[in-house]
Amino acid sequence: MATTVTIEGQVTIPKLVRDRLGIEPGSMVDFKLDPDGRVVLVKVDASNPARRFEALRGRAGPGPTTDQIMALTRGEG
Repeated sequence: MATTVTIEGQVTIPKLVRDRLGIEPGSMVDFKLDPDGRVVLVKVDASNPARRFEALRGRAGPGPTTDQIMALTRGEG
């Protein structure tokens, strides 16, 4: 399925792909870049955070202080 890029850098997602991914007007999509140069289009599910670690934000609790980290880095801990 080929599509043309407009002068503004926009493309039309083919209907078959929209239907397969459940993409409707207003849907959020993300582009994943594979190391081999491929680009993968992914529908962003509103119930799942777009960022991989977003769901874990705020769950770790207090960590070591900067001084403690520096001591560990220096081999003092």
